[in-house]
Amino acid sequence: MTAALKQLIDRNLEAVSAKDLDKAVAAFAVDGALIDPHYPIDRMQGHEQIAEGFRWVFAGMQQLGFTVERYFFADDGLTVSVEVLSNHVLKNGRPLEFRQVFVVETCDGLITRWQAYEPYGPHGVGGFFLGLGKRATGCVTAPPPEPVRAILQRHGAGVAHHSTVMGAE
Repeated sequence: MTAALKQLIDRNLEAVSAKDLDKAVAAFAVDGALIDPHYPIDRMQGHEQIAEGFRWVFAGMQQLGFTVERYFFADDGLTVSVEVLSNHVLKNGRPLEFRQVFVVETCDGLITRWQAYEPYGPHGVGGFFLGLGKRATGCVTAPPPEPVRAILQRHGAGVAHHSTVMGAE
């Protein structure tokens, strides 16, 4: 069962990388869900909403790429978590590289839920203050973006970086 599940995941990532809308959507059950905070609507349910989400991604990206680092198969044979290094290029040529984890549930060979988890915290004002609080207590998980770094330096706060990647120092 894990071989079939791995193939389903790999085929879907290949379809998304190739911007093949029909193949990417066909991997999902009719009532399947795609949940990803990168999308304008972070929870898409059903083929039409999932297709609309993929159209948005495909329109904004020059190139999409995924390198699977490892799979974690659940005992039920229907669920897998996938650690991925995403390598994308925006339409304007700006490269994006970030890690994420996909949790995928399946039934009858189709995806019923594909949910993305990113290693960065909430956005907006809440995320800004959460980040400042972590930096003040020394619980830093990533280097701050350049504008935040400038604010921190103006106020004398440190900008240390501690990796949370498994096996990294």
